[in-house]
Amino acid sequence: MILRLDFASHIPIYRQIRNQIVQGIAQGTLAPGEKLPTIRALADEAGINMMTVSKAYQLLKQEGYILSDRRSGAIVNDHLEKPKGLSDKSMELLKVILSEARLNGISKQEFLEICDRIYSNSD
Repeated sequence: MILRLDFASHIPIYRQIRNQIVQGIAQGTLAPGEKLPTIRALADEAGINMMTVSKAYQLLKQEGYILSDRRSGAIVNDHLEKPKGLSDKSMELLKVILSEARLNGISKQEFLEICDRIYSNSD
């Protein structure tokens, strides 16, 4: 598993790991039932503390994206519950992104086109 971690980012490393795994699941690069690297292996590969990876995996498990146990490790949940709509946290993040777009002069149409490109995974 290749992660692109930005150590200069204001986004915590555990959150970057979480976000990239969620994106991998959504884009199909991580298949349902696929085994994820062990905490130790991912930490060694990325050159980070094991507790950082553990925190990301715990968050992913709490959110229902992965399943884990001590014997088989972490796997992508093959029975993801699909909630209707975005979480409150996601809605707040989207509002911030939309506000930034408006302040940067991006029209509603341009914003929707960008969203469509990203949603269609053509970016």
